[in-house]
Amino acid sequence: MDLVSLSSTLLFIAFIAYLLATILFGGAVKSSSSTNDNSKSYDRWGKAAITVTIIGFISNLSYFITRWIAAGHAPVSNLYEFTTAFGMMVVAAFILIYFIYKTPALGLFALPIAVLIISYASMFPREISPLIPALKSYWLTVHVITAALGESILAISAVAGFIYLLKNIDQTKKTKERFWIEAVMYTILLVVGFVVSTTTFTIADYKAEYTYVGKEEIEETMVYTMPALFGMNESVAVAENTFEPLVEMPPIVNAKKLTTVVWSIIFGTAIYILLRLILRKRLSLVLQPLVKKSNSQLMDEIGYRAVLIGFPVFTLGALIFAMIWAHEAWSRFWGWDPKEVWALITFLFYAVFLHLRLTKGWEGKKSAWFALLGFIIIMFNLIAVNLIIAGLHSYA
Repeated sequence: MDLVSLSSTLLFIAFIAYLLATILFGGAVKSSSSTNDNSKSYDRWGKAAITVTIIGFISNLSYFITRWIAAGHAPVSNLYEFTTAFGMMVVAAFILIYFIYKTPALGLFALPIAVLIISYASMFPREISPLIPALKSYWLTVHVITAALGESILAISAVAGFIYLLKNIDQTKKTKERFWIEAVMYTILLVVGFVVSTTTFTIADYKAEYTYVGKEEIEETMVYTMPALFGMNESVAVAENTFEPLVEMPPIVNAKKLTTVVWSIIFGTAIYILLRLILRKRLSLVLQPLVKKSNSQLMDEIGYRAVLIGFPVFTLGALIFAMIWAHEAWSRFWGWDPKEVWALITFLFYAVFLHLRLTKGWEGKKSAWFALLGFIIIMFNLIAVNLIIAGLHSYA
């Protein structure tokens, strides 16, 4: 078995381990008692869950190392590699926090996030390609890995905030909070929709080729793996009886990736509606019993401390190291590229979060909502900005 195949196998083992660990953490939550969290049953489930999680993480880390050796460079140069690394670091951040606070509810929600991130990554091309000149830099590796680590720690703050809100929002009353927590569930299912839609069209072996006029007024070719809802400038189908794009997009928008996003929304919405019909209740209400024994004050503390740690790490990687690399690659520290702008937005958001927490005493629900919204901003950068808006980072 070559190293690339071995790395893929190791990632699959990690994926299965995370799924199994989620079930075991569910057992720990169910067996926990509000009066005696140190019961033998609780302890047994918790130890098994964290053991399987660590096994999965070791396998995940081994995937990262073997792919690094096979590629000859850090495996963070495209969306598949970066996103799998991000999922791995979310698990690493969770393991660290688990040994500090010993709360299984965090694992019950953090590990599915990692599973979803890895599933999302698996929908992108996995081939190892030679690095373009701009990526041949030590600073790129430092920048991307540090930024991903910061985002993963911030993700744990969002998980803690989500648990806090699930427990403390009154699901019996029609309130804005009830609406927005359900909106979060819907947003998560949009990512599931991406995985399902991509898998569906891949199994169907759908491909359609189009020609269009590029930025330099040169005719170029683009291959769609989903029915084209949006086309590039003056798109023309190469083969007859091919689905024609409904709308042509300006050059700043990647029409192929926008098509992928819209299909993800269509599939995700369909999945959400189907689940609502089957369960006959809001999804947030279905999850609420899983967090009824969680400690709200502890979740608030975890969420705050995760931001205290994750924010400076993210700032170091996504802004400072990024600017050093940008100067080396493009001879300027800042260029208002879409990814750069969104990194700045993320930085400013968490700076405001900490300011309000420290000066205005925004704790509890306000803090939880901020942590959750912050992670949505991070995921918007990972998904929407990467897939739709063209820029210097489009190589990913």
